[in-house]
Amino acid sequence: MALYPFRLPDIGEGIAEAEIVAWHVAVGDNVEEDQPLCDMMTDKATVEMTSPIAGTVVELGGAVGDNLAIGGLLVAFETGVVAEEVPSASASASASASASASPSRHPREGGDPSPKSGEPQAQEMDSRLRGNDDVSGTPPPKILASPAVRARAKALGIDLADVPSHHGDHLRHADLDAFLAYNQDFHPAGTARPDETIKITGLRRRIAENMAASKRNIPHFTYVDEIDVTKLEALRADLNATRGDKPRLTILPLLIVAICRVIPEFPMLNARYDDEAGEVTRHGAIHLGIATQTPAGLMVPVIRDAQDRNIWQLAAEIARLADAARTGKATSAELSGSTLTLTSLGPLGGIVTTPVINRPEVAIIGPNRIVERPVVRDGQIGIGKLMNLSISCDHRVVDGWDAASFVQAVKRLLETPALIFA
Repeated sequence: MALYPFRLPDIGEGIAEAEIVAWHVAVGDNVEEDQPLCDMMTDKATVEMTSPIAGTVVELGGAVGDNLAIGGLLVAFETGVVAEEVPSASASASASASASASPSRHPREGGDPSPKSGEPQAQEMDSRLRGNDDVSGTPPPKILASPAVRARAKALGIDLADVPSHHGDHLRHADLDAFLAYNQDFHPAGTARPDETIKITGLRRRIAENMAASKRNIPHFTYVDEIDVTKLEALRADLNATRGDKPRLTILPLLIVAICRVIPEFPMLNARYDDEAGEVTRHGAIHLGIATQTPAGLMVPVIRDAQDRNIWQLAAEIARLADAARTGKATSAELSGSTLTLTSLGPLGGIVTTPVINRPEVAIIGPNRIVERPVVRDGQIGIGKLMNLSISCDHRVVDGWDAASFVQAVKRLLETPALIFA
């Protein structure tokens, strides 16, 4: 008689172990080749293991609920042939079509099929099969856990031997949760929120439609330049210090004045393009849209005839329109008719923006956050206040040279603010 150990073969790509969910044989049973032995469950499917040979079962590799590593002893047989002549066990696994455990086909499925530890013959057999010369040694206790629990513990770097079980011998996700609650080193970074579906309606839908149409129909290009606004910020601080009852100045009114001074040299930027008619209208007046974030979404109230206002009037109008937009009091006339748009994220302005054109306009200007950085002036390193200025243009109407030249002209005024008022 020969002893043949049948070890758990590789039953799926990436599978390191599988759980025994049902036995169809017991110790002492005579089995035929290809007879079902047990059902093994992985995270992906339940696999029915069949016998590679005919023989007598002398040991089972575990009880229902145990996890068995690939290559671990599954069943030991006594057979009448020499062990070397036994067919390979690698082809004995056939995948079940069911993703749940197959029902047991043996009345002793629920019992413990492994040999009793008190039987010397069983201990000797176990030693021979597992390569353990110490037949009297006590093997380490087995940790019972599903593949999903084991995978989660591995991902968290937790040794299952450290996790106490509150549900008998089998470790569950609840045991891991309790372990995490009292061990901050393994505490997850956050908690998952339930998915939610929000219907896009009203203003949010109009914004989505307009932005999609703009990106779909307009060939955008963006130009960015760096501007040293150190002198401009000093001028703004002086003006605010002596403003009296006038509104507080941000950089936007000063930027708008510079834009209005330069636009007559670049009329193609203050324009609207009619796709259907194939016509571009270059506007003489500057009706400047100010992109404003509101609780309902992005709105663009319009400063009419911005070229006719001074910095204090512009500051007051910006504040009035922004408040009207945020409180829902802006009229239809105040939210339409812009010929050029200015968008600013204020202190959140980042390093560079690539704003989307407010169709049917052909350009949009975006100042970015002012930051202090080292600058070289007259061969000396000093601290300067720098701001990047972005402009996105419709390439069907505006050439790159014109966009760059416009930004350079605005830059000259902002870096030498006395020219703004000259």
